[in-house]
Amino acid sequence: QLQASGGGLMQAGGSLSLSCAASGRTFSRYIMGWFRQAPGEERKFVAYISRSGVTYYADSVKGRFTISRDTPNKTVYLQMNSLKAEDTADYYCAATTRSLIWSSMADTDAYDYWGQGTEVTVSS
Repeated sequence: QLQASGGGLMQAGGSLSLSCAASGRTFSRYIMGWFRQAPGEERKFVAYISRSGVTYYADSVKGRFTISRDTPNKTVYLQMNSLKAEDTADYYCAATTRSLIWSSMADTDAYDYWGQGTEVTVSS
């Protein structure tokens, strides 16, 4: 089970940090991702972190967002800096224990477990 938190309202240029806490004993086996879904749009990939800490980002957030994981505390984070109005969306953490090929990490179908979403609103 995944529990996301940390969303809120922020002005453009500001920062927010999202957390996703996992339950169970298999967190070290999880590949983790963050996705976001704006109103009326499909859910889109934001960031990925492998079991060993390799990261990958969507072009739209590269250089502004940072994904990290704290394995002992079973938590993955998304630090969001220099926020823009277009970052407004519901943010979802996701996990899988499958071994993903590099080209599939941005696909929602590649992930088996999803958090409930946390809302981020950026005012311009």
